[in-house]
Amino acid sequence: MSEMTPPRLREIMVSGVWTNNVTFVQILGLCPLMAITTTATNGLGLGLMTAAVLSCSNFIVSALRKVTPNQIRIPVYISIIASLVTILDLMMNAWMHDLHKVMGLFIPLIVANCALLGRAEAFAAHNKIFPAALDGLSTGLGFTLGLTSVGAVREILGSGTLFSGASLLLGPHFHFLELHLLPGYRGFLLMLLPPGGFVVMGMMLSGIRLVKRLTSGSNATQLIREPTGGCH
Repeated sequence: MSEMTPPRLREIMVSGVWTNNVTFVQILGLCPLMAITTTATNGLGLGLMTAAVLSCSNFIVSALRKVTPNQIRIPVYISIIASLVTILDLMMNAWMHDLHKVMGLFIPLIVANCALLGRAEAFAAHNKIFPAALDGLSTGLGFTLGLTSVGAVREILGSGTLFSGASLLLGPHFHFLELHLLPGYRGFLLMLLPPGGFVVMGMMLSGIRLVKRLTSGSNATQLIREPTGGCH
């Protein structure tokens, strides 16, 4: 493949974060989206972990692309992803134990996220190391954006707070992010349950589609497209 130009690298970043966003365009990764995004902090934490695994797995898959037999490429990709997630899980348990207790169940489930295997198969296996790692990072950041934004809306509507427990994820210096936006608010339990995740997701998808139509015109490509795969 020819050397990647800055415009091409910028296109990879924009595609992963926005135009081909895992959450809002491909509609993948819905299981952690509905289960873990009860707060913006949880969404941010799981999103950043997924971004790290995506970037590293794309890097390794690209580095091994010329020596990986085509017949067993999928098991090889899954083994790479599972190994990285295991390392991440052990590191979280050792150094961020309080946060690990909150989302520990969902860290191993990163392996089952279709976005990781999809990017390894569709991009990393056919491109050089740097563009592959960049694609993994941008896709992970796009997923982080989706998780954090849905988590923020659910947290505000569900409990009236924003970035609750941020100091557990980012350290005590980020305690200022923990906001109590609605003093005296008694909460809306539905928003903190999985059905609330579907409600918020539906509202956000509708809002994004409306914004795209208003800003891009009637002939613009719709942001929401059919999912590229059958798993979530």
